[in-house]
Amino acid sequence: MIEFDPRMLTNPRALRNAFGTYMTGVTVVTAHDGEGNPLGFTANSFASVSLEPPLVLVCLANTSSNYETFANTSKFAINILSEGQIEVSNTFARPVEDRFATVDWQPGPNGSPILDDVSAWFDCDMSRTVDAGDHLILVGEVKAFDHNIAPGLGYARGAYVTPAAEAKALSKRTGLVVSALIERDGKILLQGDGNGRLTIPSTDDVADGANAALSRLISESGVQAEPGFIYSVYQDEARKLQHISFLCQADDGDPENGVFTEISESTLMDIADPAICTMLERFAKESRIGNFGVYYGNEVSGEVKPLTAGS
Repeated sequence: MIEFDPRMLTNPRALRNAFGTYMTGVTVVTAHDGEGNPLGFTANSFASVSLEPPLVLVCLANTSSNYETFANTSKFAINILSEGQIEVSNTFARPVEDRFATVDWQPGPNGSPILDDVSAWFDCDMSRTVDAGDHLILVGEVKAFDHNIAPGLGYARGAYVTPAAEAKALSKRTGLVVSALIERDGKILLQGDGNGRLTIPSTDDVADGANAALSRLISESGVQAEPGFIYSVYQDEARKLQHISFLCQADDGDPENGVFTEISESTLMDIADPAICTMLERFAKESRIGNFGVYYGNEVSGEVKPLTAGS
């Protein structure tokens, strides 16, 4: 039986630390005050609620200086920050006199402020508000939205998380193979391996680093795509190679090299490398339920450590 000290419930720091183990995205929630001035605050308590009708929610602290405005507004927007917008997050989280002075923005289709260069935005009518302890839940009905392939900024354990930027931190080394798992609408970009079989874009030319190698793979494929998180890390012990594969999201457009293909049993039979075949089989399963993890191990066995949990 798991033991628990009830006194922990009266320790806000301990509870906050426990909540903080759940990795979230980072948003800036925006609206206009009664005089038409833009205002906003940083929040990581964002969640999708419903597809029909399209509803989202975000939580606002009762102590917020923006409380009265957002509690009574008829519309607001949620801006999903991209990995390069840490300073934007910090600006809207601090008591800055004019938060909008240092950011570029424009009115959205439904009227609320939309920040430039975000990963996604949702321009909403206020559907309802719900009092919940020391926070107010804002439920918005989405009236307009957009998104792009820029990876979103994460937050966990009191620190920002930038999975796509991890590539830049990888050391320049020999014996490293970088591959791109380029996905669009559940399909993966597959290319010929020169021997009548299929593979994913890969290279062992990493003299200028993994990030540059990944950028070349994407460029050579002829599609617009953004590097995402590290999806698989494994050691090919037989060939003394370290493999790192990145899951990348592609935009619209036909590739110059390869074809976007559904991962089926017949497709897997055409994959030359057994380790890549196993990785694609895992991707097919995970994409169906929205749960992705990172594989660590070798070309034969390893473990998958969860990254996100689907709702």
